Amino acid sequence: MTDVAAAARAVLAAAAPADKVRAARTAARAWRCGRLAHGFGVAMPDRPARPAAPLLLPPAQMPKRGRMGSAASRIAMLHALAHIEFVAIDLAFDLIGRFGAAFPRGFVDDWMRVGAEEAMHFALLDRRLRALGSHYGALPAHDGLWQAAADTAHDPLARLAVVPMVLEARGLDITPATIARFEAAGDAVSARILTRILADEIRHVAAGTRWFEHGCESAGFAPVAQWQMLVAAHFRGALKPPFNDSARARAGLTRAYYSAACH
Repeated sequence: MTDVAAAARAVLAAAAPADKVRAARTAARAWRCGRLAHGFGVAMPDRPARPAAPLLLPPAQMPKRGRMGSAASRIAMLHALAHIEFVAIDLAFDLIGRFGAAFPRGFVDDWMRVGAEEAMHFALLDRRLRALGSHYGALPAHDGLWQAAADTAHDPLARLAVVPMVLEARGLDITPATIARFEAAGDAVSARILTRILADEIRHVAAGTRWFEHGCESAGFAPVAQWQMLVAAHFRGALKPPFNDSARARAGLTRAYYSAACH
């Protein structure tokens, strides 16, 4: 029987977007149906496979997006969001394959679900781009997202602290305003997609917070202090308001974590 780590590595090894989405869905379905062993005999790659396009640039070299009212700016925003979701597929499955052995089976349950949902989010956004006359890969994308995974490849608590509890939590802060801009531009279809994604991302941040707190409890750490220490050590940036306190609270990420860290 194939083990969980081998299935996770297959997702990371898939370069073409359609292949990565298919591998993510296949792995999640196989786990749910009991066709994967809870084993971790395969190492994760340092970097996942990537398609030839989009061109990946440092964040500082990314072209500026225009006002949301134009079709081109809406396509640029959807493309940026699609890239985030594409990388998020790999982040979920790398988390499973790299760190799953350190946690109970429920950890794999949660992150398989997250990985499948990230694949669905990407597919929705790519379909919307195609409906607007574009596609994923038509524009450049920034290459900073995987850096967080590389910086935390040695420590599951650092990975949980930075990826779901900082990067994905930031999505909770900015997505409502993005939805409002799409609505103001008359793009109700894109707004509905982002509303669906926002609801799922609250659960993803909740999974990260829950397993971070589980890991801290197992190691005898105080979660808030440990989170603040790990974020200071491994997050390349600053935590800046405004924060979506209500969405963060629904995910279990209380102000105690980030109110002091943002100063």
